[in-house]
Amino acid sequence: MSTPQQLSTSERRIDLDWVRIGAFGLLIFYHVGMLYVSWGFHIKSVYRLTWLEPLMLVLNPWRLSLLFLVSGVATRFMLGKYRLGSFVGARSARLLIPLIFGMLVIVPPQSYLQIVESLGYPAGFVDFYVHHYLAFGAQFCPNPCIVQPTWNHLWFVVYLWVYTIALAGVLWLWPAVTDELGAQLAVLLTGPGFLILPSLLFAAWRLFLFPAFPSTHALFGDWYNHADYATAFLIGFLLAKQGSVWSEIERQRWAALAVAAACFIIFILLFAGLLAPSPLLKRCASIAYGCYQWLAMVAVLGFARRHFTADGPVRRYLTDAIFPYYIVHQTAIIVIAHGLRGSGFSVEVEAPIVILGTALTCVVTYEIVRRIAWLRPLFGLRTGSRRPAGIPQQQPA
Repeated sequence: MSTPQQLSTSERRIDLDWVRIGAFGLLIFYHVGMLYVSWGFHIKSVYRLTWLEPLMLVLNPWRLSLLFLVSGVATRFMLGKYRLGSFVGARSARLLIPLIFGMLVIVPPQSYLQIVESLGYPAGFVDFYVHHYLAFGAQFCPNPCIVQPTWNHLWFVVYLWVYTIALAGVLWLWPAVTDELGAQLAVLLTGPGFLILPSLLFAAWRLFLFPAFPSTHALFGDWYNHADYATAFLIGFLLAKQGSVWSEIERQRWAALAVAAACFIIFILLFAGLLAPSPLLKRCASIAYGCYQWLAMVAVLGFARRHFTADGPVRRYLTDAIFPYYIVHQTAIIVIAHGLRGSGFSVEVEAPIVILGTALTCVVTYEIVRRIAWLRPLFGLRTGSRRPAGIPQQQPA
């Protein structure tokens, strides 16, 4: 692979680095929580903690959309440093190599333990891997009927690569679209419109697309998620260099937080069925969910811009480490949780062991990987000379 041609350098967007670190960090706790709630997951603990579900619903509507928004910002600044062709090659290598490696090496234990726990699969991991995981088709139907090989939690990498390549195609055909649409969008979102208009868009996706296309993370046919995540990605990309917009985000952070809280309360009351169910109330819940999505993202970004601007070795370390953490964390959770099954530990002991064991696995993996040159690209780390990690600083609009 040729080395991308450098065109410019910039300062870092420290606040967005912290947002990205925090969002991926919450992912570890969220996926541990999936062991204990009633929602479907690859394996489940014997314990159920129903009180966790409202807390997880606070995060669920916006945590992944926020990551795509931040990825859109990062993509905009990367395009400012590389030529389009070099950018596509570099971005594909940083995403597709870890994806393929993850699907072949990191993810298979998740599928194996899912089959062991759900169907009592009697053979060992090697037998499962050779005879089933590499079958390239649906396996063990009708229950749980999983397609293998699979990307499981690495779906985020697939979607991000698809959006990046689609965007590169548009920019190849229409190079000026970024600046033109970015400036127009910045004007459109001035004042209260910044809270209202995107909220209505996310609410429309939830209201009209989600009932017909529930979330699958299977890429094809996952139209609600594509509308949701691609919208967040494009908003981040188009507004990345609109300095006035980021000032507006900071200025409106308290208003966004207050209205987000109101929307969440409305959603949770309707979601919990505290009111008599009806089609109208179901639609109201969808609207509240979509509005909460955007407003929560604005609040997080606004408070981060105001308060999370301090740089240091912790930020630099975690900015580099967080992608390898993401790659290994779910496999660590599932392997550790399965190992504790039948141990007799109470949930107060089991859950901290899973959390600490997962964190330790992430740290040890990164410390090994970053020191071995040929392992680095398998976990999405740069090879060759190191550059400061992070998201560049936006320029004035």
